[in-house]
Amino acid sequence: MTRYLVSRANLLVFGVLVAILALVGAVTWERLNASRVAREWSQHSYRVLGTTKDLAIALRDAERGQRGYVLTGRDEYLGPYDAARDRIGVLQGELQKLTADNAVQQDRIRALAPVVQHKLEELAQSVQARRDGGLEAALRIVNTDTGRNDMREAEAVVASVLADEQRLLDERLAQNDTRAYLVRWLVIGGSALAVLTLLWAARLLNQAWSRSYRTEAEQRALALRLRTTLDSLSQGVAVFGPDRRLANWNECFQVLLDLPKAMLRPATTYGAFVEHTAEPGRPALETEDQIRHGSRNPREAITYERRGTDGHHLEIRRTPMPDGGFVLTVSDMTKRAQAEGVLREAQKMQAIGQLTGGIAHDFNNLLQVILGNLEFVRAKLTDDARLQQRIERAAWAAQRGATLTGQLLAFARKQPLAPAAIDLAATMPDLIPLLRRTLGEHIEVRYVETAGLWPAMADPAQLESAVLNLALNARDAMPGGGRLTIELGNTVLDHEYARHHAEVTPGDYAMVAVSDTGHGMTPEVLARVFEPFFTTEPDGKGTGLGLAMVFGFVKQSGGHVKIYSEPGEGTTVKLYLPRAVGAVAAQVRTGAPVDLPRGSATVLVVEDEAAVREIACAILADLGYRVLEAADGEEALRVFGANAAAVDLLLTDVVLPGKVRGRELSERIRALRPEVKVVYMSGYTENSIVHHGRLDDGVRLIGKPFKREQLALKVADALGIPAAPAAHDGNVVALRSKRDA
Repeated sequence: MTRYLVSRANLLVFGVLVAILALVGAVTWERLNASRVAREWSQHSYRVLGTTKDLAIALRDAERGQRGYVLTGRDEYLGPYDAARDRIGVLQGELQKLTADNAVQQDRIRALAPVVQHKLEELAQSVQARRDGGLEAALRIVNTDTGRNDMREAEAVVASVLADEQRLLDERLAQNDTRAYLVRWLVIGGSALAVLTLLWAARLLNQAWSRSYRTEAEQRALALRLRTTLDSLSQGVAVFGPDRRLANWNECFQVLLDLPKAMLRPATTYGAFVEHTAEPGRPALETEDQIRHGSRNPREAITYERRGTDGHHLEIRRTPMPDGGFVLTVSDMTKRAQAEGVLREAQKMQAIGQLTGGIAHDFNNLLQVILGNLEFVRAKLTDDARLQQRIERAAWAAQRGATLTGQLLAFARKQPLAPAAIDLAATMPDLIPLLRRTLGEHIEVRYVETAGLWPAMADPAQLESAVLNLALNARDAMPGGGRLTIELGNTVLDHEYARHHAEVTPGDYAMVAVSDTGHGMTPEVLARVFEPFFTTEPDGKGTGLGLAMVFGFVKQSGGHVKIYSEPGEGTTVKLYLPRAVGAVAAQVRTGAPVDLPRGSATVLVVEDEAAVREIACAILADLGYRVLEAADGEEALRVFGANAAAVDLLLTDVVLPGKVRGRELSERIRALRPEVKVVYMSGYTENSIVHHGRLDDGVRLIGKPFKREQLALKVADALGIPAAPAAHDGNVVALRSKRDA
């Protein structure tokens, strides 16, 4: 047989086979598609039948529950009645949707709707009559036979729907069986014809030439393509033969494993690479014993990860080849590892945020009731020093609980921030005397600043709290005394630094560094130092929220935290805060105390927690204000409508039950009277007044639990009432530590 005849025979066989397979496949596909459509319509009929039966059952259940209640007057019979009544409307809507393709069924269902509605009204009237007038009144309605006639009419319509749909189902099932029978024989016939054609083709092909003169040229072209492909890969690839000697490789294989060029030559043993990578600091390869005994399935690919001392993460994959050799693939997964770390951090933050958001609102409401009542009582009992002391201790404990909740919210980045441009050189020196008094004489406090400091964009109060937390942690690390250094400076975090810290945005930052000469931390402790509730203090000596709060505050402010520590060498925590560009730095706060301002304005207090609403109203009334109150948004709108001209200020919780939340309530009231001032209060702020962690412009917020003084000052500030300075000698206030209190 000549090559020409073989080619013609192969072409003829292939053409006939393709034509047969295409014909059989097309017919089979058409039949299968038709069968699928018929099956879907059958399932549709089943759903219609099931929904119709459920509707009939629901009607009977409603009537049965109504009869039980009418006869006995016991409320437990109303459970099935109420459940069935609620389901009937849903089932009617679903049945209307399912029969949208059937005009006859649609007419029946539309005719059924008023009958069912009339039946439900009759049931409801008898139930109400039984409840209001007793059994006799209910029986008068039942004995009219209106409900029985409606029920018979509804059952007749349901029966006609079921009969018609059952007829359609029987027809569709019969069509489906017919199509399945045809498909079965088409598949059998097509398979038999294909087998015969393949046998004929095999006979012809076995007579063909065993090789072609083009085989060698094709192999050379294939080898060239493979070589080019290997060199273009960003992964390291090496091919080892059955004798475990190197056959092919690319340049990335040498770079990723840091191999000398002398090793990369054909016939280099795999053991040589294992020995070289086993040196300290290199990503080790599998040993030959691990390759020989490590896998139950010799054809299964093995993947493992290695990490070098330079921080690179490598993924190494060994894929067996049919001839007994294997392909070694090395991938640089450093960026993926960094991204996974950022993702894990984000997931942790999301979980903590959900937890803190759930507890903060209710917990702060409880603390508000405790703290508000304590302060209210303390203002009334000025003559009893012992009771004053006990009230002060209880208030301190409640305030401590509020601080812990705030720290947890800070870590979860759920606290509302009011960032402003801060002149660190002007504000930080005022904090140093307080730190010296707080830390004690056994700790030396040093302060270092750089000329030309950039203003930082952050919340001033939160920054002060963060520095104080770091200082207190440093004090605990130096029980025998030491030195605390606070340093200010300007820092530029460039793209190279951001490449190694995925969460950092390159740019200008104002730096606040807090360093101590304490005992330092081990790498294990350092890796967990910012986790909430993690502490190295003994039981009862710490909450583990101080550094977590610092971490959350800086991250929410768009900054970066870096901590350096070694055992016995002390610790340095650097806070990088975004540079404030084009903003005027905030002025230094004055420490002069003020008397509580009083007023006569009308305040509308809206709070769903009765105890919180009561104490807030009591505080405001004690300060001279006229107070109106409401428990939710709808009630507040009604109260405002009755006193629209008198209300001067709205004090509302952010999270309110019902459809009208705090933000919507204030918008509606201000739409009617724009001059009404608004102060929000909340223990956990939702996104209605906080976006991207920052309070919206013009929003006044007082966090729960708040003190009597805080509420008085916030309301006075909103109403524009000036706060008069208190009479103190020299305007100097003696500071006391918590222990003295």
